[in-house]
Amino acid sequence: MGSTSVASHADESVSTGSTPNIDVAESRRRLRPARWAFSVVLALVIAGLGHFFISNPRFEWDVVGSYLFYPTVLRGLGTSVLLAVLAMALGTAFGAVLAVAQISDFAPVRLTSQAFVAVFRSIPPLVQLIFWFNLGFLVPTLTLSLPFGPDLGSMQTTDLITPFSAAIIGLTLHESAYMAEIIRSGIGSVSQGQTDAAKAVGLTSRQSFFKIVVPQAMRVILPPFGNQFIATVKGTSLVSVIAMSDLLFSVQVIADRTYRIVPMLLVACIWYLVVITILTYFQRILERRYGRGFENAPVRRKRGQRLGGPR
Repeated sequence: MGSTSVASHADESVSTGSTPNIDVAESRRRLRPARWAFSVVLALVIAGLGHFFISNPRFEWDVVGSYLFYPTVLRGLGTSVLLAVLAMALGTAFGAVLAVAQISDFAPVRLTSQAFVAVFRSIPPLVQLIFWFNLGFLVPTLTLSLPFGPDLGSMQTTDLITPFSAAIIGLTLHESAYMAEIIRSGIGSVSQGQTDAAKAVGLTSRQSFFKIVVPQAMRVILPPFGNQFIATVKGTSLVSVIAMSDLLFSVQVIADRTYRIVPMLLVACIWYLVVITILTYFQRILERRYGRGFENAPVRRKRGQRLGGPR
């Protein structure tokens, strides 16, 4: 072909009506001016934002650095992570029960589960937190008794519903409703043929569910589960309204004392960013693990290579 371009060969073949004789090893990357222009504009925007964050003295980065590992802040961070983990663990377990109940052929169980999910998906988590924290005004005393029998014991509701327990109850009920839908959709993504094939080889219903259906459903469940976990970590900031000493509440207390509002908010942002980045990393690992055998993304060429091999 010599120095003749691929494009000229294609044009010549079209005009003569013959089959083009194109050597893909001689192909070159097309010049894309729009992409270069967009890259330049993006680089300028990033440079401008970086200069703004670095040069603006009102960010007070020295104050941010001095409070980043402050004991009160670290305790608040630990509380936020603990709340998120407990809420997701309990919410996932309860949500799995609700998901199985929603696909049950027993109508009372199915309708009850659907009603629960509809109610607790509709009520904002902030409203739930405030409601459970103030449950003592509605029910001053909680009594344990046998049906139509004597009371076994009682206690004041305010002694049982602390800010921590109210946060766990509110977040767990909220997450269980969402996890029920996530798990139900994951189970529903596995075709009935998979279950029929498992029964055909002698597996019981329990074995086919846990060995055939669940591993395949995990590929669909994990991405929204990871997103929901991340949303829960950020949602723990809502518990500050019930005086729960989470990360946001801790930095607010310091900001009220030192009048350093922006630096303390930056401290909270940095820690949220660190936690979310770590969770996202592990989410990607789990997605690759359960997505093996289902990859359909096209293979990208390495930069600087032709279609036919290295230059």
